[in-house]
Amino acid sequence: MIKSDSQMSASAPTLRIGIVGGGMAGSTVALRLAELGINVVLFEAGKTLVNGPPICHLHAGGNLYREISDEQCITLLRQSIDTLRVYPKTANIRPTVIAIPTRDEGSPNELLPRLQKLQTEYAALIKQNPNNSVLGAASDYFKLYDRETLEALAKRDTPQSAQLLDDWMIPVAKNLNLDEFKLPLILVQEYGLSIFRIASTVSLAFEKLDSCTVLTNTKVTHIQHQQEHPGWRIDYQSDGQAEQSINVDYLINACGYRTGTLDDMHGFKRDRMVEFKAAYIAHWPDCQGEWPEVIFHGERGTPDGMAQLTPYPDGYFQLHGMTEEITLFKEGLVASTEKSAQPMLNSLFNRKLTDKWYQDEIERRTAKAVDHVAQFIPSFGCATVGGNPMFGAQQIPGDDPSLRAADVSFAGDRYARAEIVKASSALTVANAIIDKLKEEALLPIEISVERTELPQQFPITKSLPLNEITLLAEHLAHERACPLALARPVGSHTKKQ
Repeated sequence: MIKSDSQMSASAPTLRIGIVGGGMAGSTVALRLAELGINVVLFEAGKTLVNGPPICHLHAGGNLYREISDEQCITLLRQSIDTLRVYPKTANIRPTVIAIPTRDEGSPNELLPRLQKLQTEYAALIKQNPNNSVLGAASDYFKLYDRETLEALAKRDTPQSAQLLDDWMIPVAKNLNLDEFKLPLILVQEYGLSIFRIASTVSLAFEKLDSCTVLTNTKVTHIQHQQEHPGWRIDYQSDGQAEQSINVDYLINACGYRTGTLDDMHGFKRDRMVEFKAAYIAHWPDCQGEWPEVIFHGERGTPDGMAQLTPYPDGYFQLHGMTEEITLFKEGLVASTEKSAQPMLNSLFNRKLTDKWYQDEIERRTAKAVDHVAQFIPSFGCATVGGNPMFGAQQIPGDDPSLRAADVSFAGDRYARAEIVKASSALTVANAIIDKLKEEALLPIEISVERTELPQQFPITKSLPLNEITLLAEHLAHERACPLALARPVGSHTKKQ
């Protein structure tokens, strides 16, 4: 039931925020506000929260994307550190290895200036606040592996559990043909992120927060700006019920790839793109030891597009291949128009998003993803379909498809859009909205958005035990027809070699 103003805590601000969309951005903003005691109503059309495009990676430095600016990479590093400090139990603690095939035009040496800049930035952030050292020691942010070192590692026994940085490289050294790569290989502390443990964390926290009302299976049918009492009227319909309305003082559009639909309801103009993407789940039962994530660089959109191997427990892997036959799709990137702020995907993608994938599609694209990785790891060629694809549509504000660090925009009166591209940007959105609410005198000025104080501002979230988070995460994975392994923690903090 939605709480009236009289039902709110006497110490909480007499303010009601409406948030449309319960994905990573909407749920994080709702959690941030509700932890402060602010009355929040969160609307989500789906059955559960945080059920959108595949999340597998923190992007703590953006090293998967050599085409983006250094500024974006530093922004992603800072945002990832904040995310880990607030959501520590959602991380899969394992490094990422970057490998550049000989056929690729890139060079490992071209990546070093950026890595050094990120390492310097990370060291400076730790100096500002030791609690920022969530990616291990700054000296271990990245490490280079030449042929001699890799050949020596290949002769070692594969440990069951990786404890040292070099332990993660042993299965890589054993399985890659080094003649096919430009050396050195690069190990960098870009950790994994579990979409299921994020969904579990926010769901469990909301159950304990009286200040937030979560309405799932609920579609917002119309929004109307209110002139007399500043704010918005939200018309909505929950599953099987009559249409209802609620007035809110501030409206946050966190609809993800559907953000333009709310803009259109009020006539707001906005340039944006939407891209449909998918990742595939494979099972490799012969896998030995704990693997890092491995990125094989390649030219996006070509048959040689980047390959991404993301490990989970029990021999399960999430696969990306940046080709139109795997992760990318022909006509899967669309833009807004003069007539509508909502880019329109064709019926093929809408069927995938709202209904189902056909089994032959799943098998065909997963097989192509396995083959794409097996170019570099031949023994991986025996991997089989491990579950349903992880998929969704991703919004990109503006007209630059390479944009990765994006957060929030404001329009009209008391209206904000959460426009994240990467999950780690969600906290930046929340803090920017708090700043805006303070600027408009809707929140007390003393409410802090200082990064140093973030964990203290999430007392309920931080108190949730890992076993409880994992148990619900496994339930969510089962509901979404994914292997339970994708909900379980990976790895541990490693020591310097």
